[in-house]
Amino acid sequence: MKKCFVEFIGTFFLVFTIGNVVVVPGAGLFAPLAIGAVLTAMIYAGAHISGAHYNPAVTMAFWFRGKMKSGDVFPYMVTQVVAGVLAALAVMLVKGAPETLPMEISPLPALIAETLFTFALCLVILEVSTSKATQGNSYYGIAIGLTVMGGAYAVGSISGGAFNPAVAVGMIIMGIVDPSSIWIYLCANSIGGFFAPAIYKLIHSDE
Repeated sequence: MKKCFVEFIGTFFLVFTIGNVVVVPGAGLFAPLAIGAVLTAMIYAGAHISGAHYNPAVTMAFWFRGKMKSGDVFPYMVTQVVAGVLAALAVMLVKGAPETLPMEISPLPALIAETLFTFALCLVILEVSTSKATQGNSYYGIAIGLTVMGGAYAVGSISGGAFNPAVAVGMIIMGIVDPSSIWIYLCANSIGGFFAPAIYKLIHSDE
């Protein structure tokens, strides 16, 4: 229960921040900086309690990596999605239910962008938080936050830069992307979350 509560808080503030810096009036070019900063802070706040996944794709990666109890997977994922939904509704309340024009997304480029950066995000998380060589490090939160920030700058204009199904659901509720695009995020984020632990195990075959 405590772990899910922390996952809720972290995911909520991640999606709440995304909505407030993206939905007009937003933060413009500074939006990815705010998103990366909040994610970094939430990771440092919750990693020692829940692992600070805040992302169903990351939970999947941890599970395939063998660093997640099977019984925790579904509760984590449900909590993250619920947090994303409630955060999106909170954004709409704070912003006064603005009319947002969904961004135009080309399926194939968006699918590639989301898959690659979800993979990168999950691999970075596994490397800095589960590897024997990085145990006890103090930079894991910064590494993860910078990955999301870099991804948002790199492909945000292509896919919206979700890299996270809970974020994608929140983006749809806020009108940032069209509901018909949900399959792109679900497929891409799942693929990234699956292949990251596979590549991790290939790299660290000695563990």
